[in-house]
Amino acid sequence: MGRKQQYGTLASIAAKLGVSRTTVSNAYNRPEQLSAELRQRILDTAEGMGYLGPDPVARSLRTRRAGAIGVLLTEDLTYAFEDMASVDFLAGVAQAAGETQLTLIPASPESSVDHVSAQQLVNNAAVDGVVIYSVAKGDPHIDAIRARGLPAVIADQPADEEGMPFIGPNDRSAIGAAAQALVNAGHRNIGVLSIRLDRERNDGHVTRERLENAQYQVQRARVIGALEVFADAGIGIETVPIMECWINNRTHNFDVAKQLLEAHPDLTAVLCTTDSLAFGVLEYLKTVGKSVPADLSLTGYDGTHMALARDLTTVIQPNKLKGFKAGELLLKMIENEQVEPKVELETSFHPGSTIGQV
Repeated sequence: MGRKQQYGTLASIAAKLGVSRTTVSNAYNRPEQLSAELRQRILDTAEGMGYLGPDPVARSLRTRRAGAIGVLLTEDLTYAFEDMASVDFLAGVAQAAGETQLTLIPASPESSVDHVSAQQLVNNAAVDGVVIYSVAKGDPHIDAIRARGLPAVIADQPADEEGMPFIGPNDRSAIGAAAQALVNAGHRNIGVLSIRLDRERNDGHVTRERLENAQYQVQRARVIGALEVFADAGIGIETVPIMECWINNRTHNFDVAKQLLEAHPDLTAVLCTTDSLAFGVLEYLKTVGKSVPADLSLTGYDGTHMALARDLTTVIQPNKLKGFKAGELLLKMIENEQVEPKVELETSFHPGSTIGQV
């Protein structure tokens, strides 16, 4: 049987060099405390002795810091890499985090009503703080974050959570530009597609009661903002069909577009509360040999790279900047610095080429 390989430790490296353990530790954790020559000598000696660096678990026990921030989103993990608005947002958070690790904390939509699962998920996350990314009002994960005492920043929703800074655009007014563009083009038969409005599942028609009581405030604000513009133009909002896509992915986006357009063949335009829904409409139209804007006018919301490349008429929100600002605020909170309680982001309107005159 061969002899077990022995690796160096802080103590053995310090003894070999005739310095303190703190000096060896500083070579890794506080390099500015040492001369470049001494630090290099320590690192070379450590490498020769097979020392792999400080144990992050032991270090977190000493510092009571995990060295990581989390992003909580109540979506399947694939959503974080497929939805372009989320991809941009997460890229912004990662940029703000810098050398701090970024941990995704994905909670399935179904778990957003399960307090036990929410508590377990949050308690098991090795993070120093959390960016809460677009979850419903009353979501139990928020209570779990409070109970654990983690610093938290909310991006998009829910708004007005005590002690949690908020960052996001004014969605209710922002979507007005897209709705007004449809009105200005003469459209009066307009349908609306929205992603998830509430924690209780619904795929399809949205009642007035569900809309008014929606716990996903962003989608509620976008739908209501559009309806206000339509009402001002003399369109009876009770005649505007609204349909909901509870799972925001390609398959469900296609299905809800198909459901809306087959149930309401007289529609001349569809306003979508996300670019992803608009892509579902485009995909459906292709299967029936139709196109925009010749057969249907279409608007989105988010201003993703794919939407702009397709020249979709859409509202552009700064998703990457939103993520960066959220991460920046959270890191300041972790260091006990004062932060702004609310940061409202500016949006812009991209006229695109997917609206035609009636």
